[in-house]
Amino acid sequence: MSNATPPGWYPDTAAPGYERWWDGTAWTAHTRPYATATQPYGPAVPSAAPAGPGPGSGGGSGRIIALVVAAAVVIGAAVTGAVLLGRDDDAKRPQARSSSSPSADSATATDPAPDTSSDGPEDDSDPAVLVDQLNGITLPIPEGWEKPESTVEQVLTMRTARSYNCPGSSADFCYHGTVTTRTPNAADADTAERLAREDIADAADAAYEKNAVGTRIHGGITSHKQLAAASVSVAGRTGYLVRWRVVTGKGPGGYVQSLAFPSSVGSESLVVVRYAFDAGPDGPPLSLMDTLTKGIRPIGDSATSGGVGSSVAP
Repeated sequence: MSNATPPGWYPDTAAPGYERWWDGTAWTAHTRPYATATQPYGPAVPSAAPAGPGPGSGGGSGRIIALVVAAAVVIGAAVTGAVLLGRDDDAKRPQARSSSSPSADSATATDPAPDTSSDGPEDDSDPAVLVDQLNGITLPIPEGWEKPESTVEQVLTMRTARSYNCPGSSADFCYHGTVTTRTPNAADADTAERLAREDIADAADAAYEKNAVGTRIHGGITSHKQLAAASVSVAGRTGYLVRWRVVTGKGPGGYVQSLAFPSSVGSESLVVVRYAFDAGPDGPPLSLMDTLTKGIRPIGDSATSGGVGSSVAP
């Protein structure tokens, strides 16, 4: 029977306090700390310590008993937590880790934690590289571009450093070039070609129709023309791209592209990279889309142009 559990973050019992990403088919190497503190599985720890020693009891023995009781509660909680995390009551919840005993040695021997010594979050600090830890890829950041710390739409983004007032909405800021990476939903298309063909309309709307909060920008899209639809090699895997030229009610319009290809981690689920370049003299050259596509690499692979630690000219 197929596993219907959707992609998401689930507790990683081999690394207490962390979650691991389930991509809908298999566990990936991506982990993160819990976003908020959570109550551990198992019986609650008593809120008050046992009362002082009773008549005829030594103070030392009372303390020893209290320590033994506390240790038993902690061990019981650990065992119960391991059982709950390993149980699959409805055959739909993924099992992140399992262990026959609460010992750390046993959990490690069963399924060791991932080694992040070389491909860990430290790569995120490189200003010349956009690192998508979840999908196991890196993209070169062109000169004159930046990777913002946060965006209204919570997706991994790089964009031209300079902004301007959006045509048709002077209260909003637009950028001449933007590239984002996305993890599709489980219900999306299951091949790179179908996914790219389905995603391109959404990519165009997000760039030139309405922004993430619903404000109409660029006067909206009045028409579009498909410029390309073809297979392409991405990080050693076969992907597919669809490129449109969009005409807008205000401003020069632009070019959008949806690129879909298998991830380099886990079960190699699909990844979508969206490109949006303004047309006209202020927009990036269209050839930069191809340069960036060629520069996509698996994390840790810096062999050729566009890999980790290198940048490309716009």
